Amino acid sequence: MPFHMVPLGAFAMVVIIVAITSMKKMREKELEAHHQLRTQEMEHERKMKELDLEKAKLELEKARATKND
Repeated sequence: MPFHMVPLGAFAMVVIIVAITSMKKMREKELEAHHQLRTQEMEHERKMKELDLEKAKLELEKARATKND
């Protein structure tokens, strides 16, 4: 193997290691973003269910009040 190939091989190895590390960090950030969005979506669904229950309770109270009048 010619002498000038050793520095090129070492340089290429460093570039590959940096690229793999960068891709891994990017993937971790992407997974974290998906997790955060899913958490927010679940929180939103929970709040909507609470609002639906509250609405049903108010409608029931209104129906009872109307029936008693």
